[in-house]
Amino acid sequence: MPWIDTHCHLKSASDRHELEATLSRASSAGVNRYITVGTAAEDWTYYRELAMLKPNIEYTVGLHPCNVDPDADWATTLSQLPSFFTPECPPAALGEIGLDHFHLPKDPILAGRHILAQEEAFFQQLEFAYQLDCPIVVHSRDSFDDCVRMIDTSGVNWQRVVFHCFTGTANQVRLLNERGGRASFTGIITYKNGNSVLEALVAQGLEPLMLETDCPYLSPEPLRKQRNEPANIPLIGQVAAAALGISPDDLMARTTANAEAFFDLAPR
Repeated sequence: MPWIDTHCHLKSASDRHELEATLSRASSAGVNRYITVGTAAEDWTYYRELAMLKPNIEYTVGLHPCNVDPDADWATTLSQLPSFFTPECPPAALGEIGLDHFHLPKDPILAGRHILAQEEAFFQQLEFAYQLDCPIVVHSRDSFDDCVRMIDTSGVNWQRVVFHCFTGTANQVRLLNERGGRASFTGIITYKNGNSVLEALVAQGLEPLMLETDCPYLSPEPLRKQRNEPANIPLIGQVAAAALGISPDDLMARTTANAEAFFDLAPR
């Protein structure tokens, strides 16, 4: 059973003409399945075409909150989403969607306009997810309480919600788990200043656990200064396994099964 990278951005490797080499290194490391995550209309079509060519790649579509410009016609962009959810090659999830209160303009008035636009885009995408009853990949940066509030209000099935690249506290992950949601974890758990995130992983436990690289960002130690890629999932898994007191092989089997169940993937 291979490792799964449940959240990566493969277009970055493709743009550098390094996709095949990246996938080859991942395969050599035991990572043989990928969920490449859409953030804007510019990558949705590319990812669908990639998934149609490569059966070990799944994809998602969603409008990332940092791509919601209050002065742009983001509503027209959202109107394209239904065209991807067709029987031919549907996305594995809607995402990544959510709120980002970290990357905001310094001017408070402009910041407020961005927050309102992000919330409206998130609300519309949650409504769409509710209609589809599909998995949802949430981006939450300095906005945990607001994201939870909006998901609660939307009525979506929390069991279909993952907060990706989780950086919150153990209490926050328990709040997600109590609702039926889950968190997925990146190389941050390997950092010296990542102890609180590792504590959150332990608090969540193995049953809902999924791992991701979020590459090309957030390379784990000892590769932190290098560009991240799916081949690094086992390094993240080793730290998670040690924290949970199980073997890396057992953690690989469980997290792979968790990802297959969450994203409705056929086992390989």
